[in-house]
Amino acid sequence: MVKIGVLALQGAVSEHVRSIKVCGAEAIAVKNTSDFALVDGLILPGGESTAMRKLIDRFEMLAPLQQFAAAGKPMFGTCAGLILLAKNLVGNDFEHIGVLDVKVERNSFGRQVDSFETNLKIKDVAEDFTAVFIRAPHIVEVGETVDILATFDGRIIMARQGHLLGCSFHPELTGDHRITAYFIEMVRETLAKQVNL
Repeated sequence: MVKIGVLALQGAVSEHVRSIKVCGAEAIAVKNTSDFALVDGLILPGGESTAMRKLIDRFEMLAPLQQFAAAGKPMFGTCAGLILLAKNLVGNDFEHIGVLDVKVERNSFGRQVDSFETNLKIKDVAEDFTAVFIRAPHIVEVGETVDILATFDGRIIMARQGHLLGCSFHPELTGDHRITAYFIEMVRETLAKQVNL
């Protein structure tokens, strides 16, 4: 069975775990550096990116996260997770994990009270996915090898670069598990390639 980790430092961890299980994969809460070896792919959940970064540093996870990506293992960042994955951040001189070739701006859709839902068309995933936006970032720029999967109101909100996936919204907060299933399929494809090498 495919094993999907959820970085369990802060944020919507239990919701992602539930979605992974519904999709028929094994979910593992990643709480320390030794847990990375247990999983085939990793989800970085929504939450508060600054708080997450402090905890990543406290538990000495930054280098292992970067090594996980460098090894070609799939990673999926949602909302704050997208901020953590991005190579560039508007208004910041430094990145966090810095592996997804995009530039991200925080809080692009207003404050907590401005949270909303909207239906999206997502390339290769869904014609009508209900997305939940909570203090959501958006992608300002993408690198040449990045595939844009969804936009909203003229802004890029979901993108993929090979084994890396990021979105501005919270797919785990609905009963629609198609994006989780899409990521799990990315993990399966990566495992299949490794077997055939």
